[in-house]
Amino acid sequence: MKIIPITAVAALLALAACNSKPAAPEVVDTNPDPMANTLANAAPVELPPAIKSEKTLRCKDNSLLFVTFFEGDKQAVVRIKKDGPATTLKSDVAGAPKTAEGGWSMTGSETNVTLTAPGKSAQVCHA
Repeated sequence: MKIIPITAVAALLALAACNSKPAAPEVVDTNPDPMANTLANAAPVELPPAIKSEKTLRCKDNSLLFVTFFEGDKQAVVRIKKDGPATTLKSDVAGAPKTAEGGWSMTGSETNVTLTAPGKSAQVCHA
């Protein structure tokens, strides 16, 4: 009967000799991230504004104007034809006239805008 306890003690000593926690973690990848410093020192990124609404407005000359308004009231996308080219108009301050290159200008709200397109006079459009 003394054999069983001696065997159990020997097995416990063998298990106790195993170190389940190494002294230092194992390094799997020694290649540093080449962009780490660039990303850490990068300026914060401003996300593009979310779409606030899309409106079809009827203008004074009975034409249609398709406008996508964005949150923050600093940007709008204008189309003179439903599937026509889009023009992005922007302003630095909410409520200020939104402009784009070529002579585009727009003022107003989602229900009432005044649009000046290149080569055309200002036109009032209503939702």
